[in-house]
Amino acid sequence: MEQVGFGFWNWVAILLYLFIMLLIGVYFTKRAGQNTDSFFTASGRLPSWAVGFSIYATTLSAITFMSTPEKAFLTDWSYIVGNITIVAIIPLLIFFYVPFFKKLNVTSAYEYLEARFGPSIRVIGSLLFILFHLGRVAIVIYLPTLAVTSVSDLNPFVVASLVGILCILYTFLGGFEGVVWSDFIQGVILLGGAVVIIILGVVHLPNGMGTLVTDAMNNKKIISADNWKFNTAAAAIPIIFLGNIFNNLHQYTASQDVVQRYQASDSLKETSKSLWTNGILALISAPIFYGMGTMLYSFYNHSSALPNGFNTSSIVPYFILTEMPPFVGGLLIAAIFAAAQSTISSSLNSISACFSVDIKHRFFGKGNEKSEVTFARYIIIISGLFGYAMSIYLIAADSNDIWDLFLLITGLFGVPLAGVFAVGIFTKRTNAFGVIIGLIFGVIFAYIFNNIGGDNSPFFVSIISFLIAFIISYLASFIRPNKGKDITGLTIFDRNEAVTYVSKVKQKKAIADYATNTDYSKEQ
Repeated sequence: MEQVGFGFWNWVAILLYLFIMLLIGVYFTKRAGQNTDSFFTASGRLPSWAVGFSIYATTLSAITFMSTPEKAFLTDWSYIVGNITIVAIIPLLIFFYVPFFKKLNVTSAYEYLEARFGPSIRVIGSLLFILFHLGRVAIVIYLPTLAVTSVSDLNPFVVASLVGILCILYTFLGGFEGVVWSDFIQGVILLGGAVVIIILGVVHLPNGMGTLVTDAMNNKKIISADNWKFNTAAAAIPIIFLGNIFNNLHQYTASQDVVQRYQASDSLKETSKSLWTNGILALISAPIFYGMGTMLYSFYNHSSALPNGFNTSSIVPYFILTEMPPFVGGLLIAAIFAAAQSTISSSLNSISACFSVDIKHRFFGKGNEKSEVTFARYIIIISGLFGYAMSIYLIAADSNDIWDLFLLITGLFGVPLAGVFAVGIFTKRTNAFGVIIGLIFGVIFAYIFNNIGGDNSPFFVSIISFLIAFIISYLASFIRPNKGKDITGLTIFDRNEAVTYVSKVKQKKAIADYATNTDYSKEQ
């Protein structure tokens, strides 16, 4: 397929966007360097609406920005129920999950796992998150780069470098506060770009919106009766809904990049507002992104035609570069980069938080605040460069089979880990031994169901792996009962009780402070 020239003014738009992102990092550099609380949670000073926007932008990657319209272009809107489940689980999050994270005042989600089960489970959860997100950074740089450069004359190594290196730099400088405010700007660009694409596409259709609606109705491009049937070619909405419940429970309860944002607001009320803001944005954006795909279906059936053998994974950047005026097209390509960078920056800051808090602070102690922020920034650089290097390797090798396998294996732990959080909160008898057994069985069953026959829905796999992890964790705990561990305030049965857990780091600091004050008193 003949590639499209990118053009001078599109380059101007891209470089302008990247320069603004860099300025945000520079602006928050000094404030982020005050201490680790500021670097990882902005010391709880962020407004709830900004945090909500950040959660939304974090969970929406460039892959989603392009694949959602592609799904609507090829099939229909059945997967839109996944966005509805985000809103459906918000009351569950606010009532059951978030209060535990807030009253423990955790920087890392996995600190709850230590309070409930012990340090081994905390380390397992944290390392699984770190490994998966190292791979995710590489893929989130690689796939959008591939999609954009396959239809343009842009050099993929240049694009990957601009997206990856600039993102590492502003995350390194601005810390969590810089990440959240850049997420906000990127979220606005994402939504605005999608709306502009729809409007300009409809304008070029004969009879405009009337043609789009007619095509959608006549070709079952929205929702039809087939979507409610099981064992058909169409996606079954009940399975998609249930599967997304468990997928989103993983994202919002067991994944550090989202849970970290619960501490960015200073109260449970403000955190609840941020979750509802995210939910509203998910509902608003869903018809926009699926509508983009439906518009593209009508457009390429009436106003234009796709090249023979065209790979539809690049349909969004192809439409932008062939139909949008100069500079506007560059801004819309910037929207794809924005979707990638919002995910990358959140992953990098969260990887740094997990490595610093769950590994270094927990087992090797915590130094002075300035040195700890420096350490956290070094982790961002190292993990970011690793992800960037892997993306360059994937581009050069033109193959991602090994990396897909890596993501599959680490990703299989995600939903079972959400089952571990759930069994900790909703039961009293479950212990560390049972949880390890449950997690192993959840992963094994996820792998088996993911591979048997090759046609099992990923949503069905999510349901099974969550339930297996939950049930086996509970039952296996009866084999070796855990007597004497105080779990007061760590389950729903006494959720309003004060938590007696104090992290090892805080214990060491309290002892050191006491010794210092005692010595000072003696001197006096």
